[in-house]
Amino acid sequence: MDSKQIYLRFLNLIHALDGAEHAPVMDLDAKKLLEVIAVRHAEEKPLTVTDAMALSSIASPATLHRKIDQLREIGMIDTVFEGKNRRTKYLVPTQVAHDYFAQVGDVMKQVLAHA
Repeated sequence: MDSKQIYLRFLNLIHALDGAEHAPVMDLDAKKLLEVIAVRHAEEKPLTVTDAMALSSIASPATLHRKIDQLREIGMIDTVFEGKNRRTKYLVPTQVAHDYFAQVGDVMKQVLAHA
């Protein structure tokens, strides 16, 4: 199977995962934002709300603010404080997000196993 076919199979399986009955409903901007939040958290450099709102490559600040609220409402992210500083909120993925990424990882394994 060539690279293009592998990628298209991956997309097909991801779309099936996203269309599943209990899948979180996220648009592309929300998904991109979640990915950035998760990567930065994994690097132990969590994003602040202000940092997230400055991600102009994803969307405008107003749109990003709405996406943060949406991700929080569907349980994908949470805001936390570090130490005694109660002014700076950090965005962190929840267990729901970790479970979602595990499912995506399983889809990647499935595609690669049949490559």
